[in-house]
Amino acid sequence: MKNNFSKPKIVLGMSGGVDSSVCAYLLQKQGYEVIGLFMQNWDSYLNNDIQGHIKNDDKQCNAQKDFNDAKAVADKLDIKIYRTEFIDKYWKQVFQYTLREYKAGRTPNPDILCNKYIKFDEFISYAKKHFKCDKIAMGHYANVKHIGNKHFLMKAKDEDKDQTYFLCWLSQEQLSHVEFPIGNIIKTTIRQIAKDNGLINWSKKDSTGICFVGERKFKNFLNNYLPYKKGKVIDILNNKVVGQHDGVMFFTYGQNKGLGLSGQTKKYFVCQKDVKHNILFVCDEQHKEKYLSSQKCELVEFNWINGIPQNKKVSVRFRHRQKLIDGVFTIIKDKVTLSYKPTLSITPGQFAVIYQNDVCLGGGIVNSIVAKATN
Repeated sequence: MKNNFSKPKIVLGMSGGVDSSVCAYLLQKQGYEVIGLFMQNWDSYLNNDIQGHIKNDDKQCNAQKDFNDAKAVADKLDIKIYRTEFIDKYWKQVFQYTLREYKAGRTPNPDILCNKYIKFDEFISYAKKHFKCDKIAMGHYANVKHIGNKHFLMKAKDEDKDQTYFLCWLSQEQLSHVEFPIGNIIKTTIRQIAKDNGLINWSKKDSTGICFVGERKFKNFLNNYLPYKKGKVIDILNNKVVGQHDGVMFFTYGQNKGLGLSGQTKKYFVCQKDVKHNILFVCDEQHKEKYLSSQKCELVEFNWINGIPQNKKVSVRFRHRQKLIDGVFTIIKDKVTLSYKPTLSITPGQFAVIYQNDVCLGGGIVNSIVAKATN
């Protein structure tokens, strides 16, 4: 008798890394027909990515190396793998925004935009169109809880690896299609699973740097697109010039390395930027709290994943892996004001992501610092 049973189909984003590789293995064990899809979203030659590479040979071959690793895993698990690219879309929807923000003296987070517009938008559309899949999966350290027609973004079991910060701009529609197979597994176990099952990348180093671009010497990399613009570095306490910089857009609040202030006896921190006049202001460690500590900021373009909760008390994170701090939010028109305990180096352009217990409620862009911390 003919067996009409067909496995549910899932398209997995395979990057060549150990996390997505273990996802493929786990999804097979769960009874899915797994289809691997490798996406390339950056091309160094097309994108004029010349300066800033860590190694001399990484301008073009990284994507091919990663695909080779992904294909080796797919062959080992006997699953089909395909390749696509969203290079133009990544440039227009993610990287141009990133450059505009840096040029304006702000500190953006391209990984959050990449997730919203590429990994969980273009990828989903492509997978549904070409493979008629039931769902897609990604190797992020996060969880989704599906309750009826509601979808909740939940923190991962591995707190150190949790990536919900980068997923804060996802919508209900996007989350409805997604599974995160490794959300309840810690990293050391992931590597052990890969090793036990003969996956060649079990010890491969985790990717770092800008999403799909990779690790770069930051200032040199940005100089591919933003020209150097010499300016003064001024001690904000006495208004004295203590050095020279190559452009305020290359620095962020709280930065204390790479300032080029050789010969100075004090340790300086970036505390203010005058973009119009191209002046970088710094303060010493003794006055860091005064100039860099804040307790209230205004957020714009806030994405509420499950709507606005009645309880205004939240936990907040301004950077990936930053320890959660207590906060309270209020809403006036379409702007969210977030109050929190005194915290250093909150920077316009970066994202504030808020939580209640293990649920990620969403995130928005820090538009301005409303209140400095009182000392």
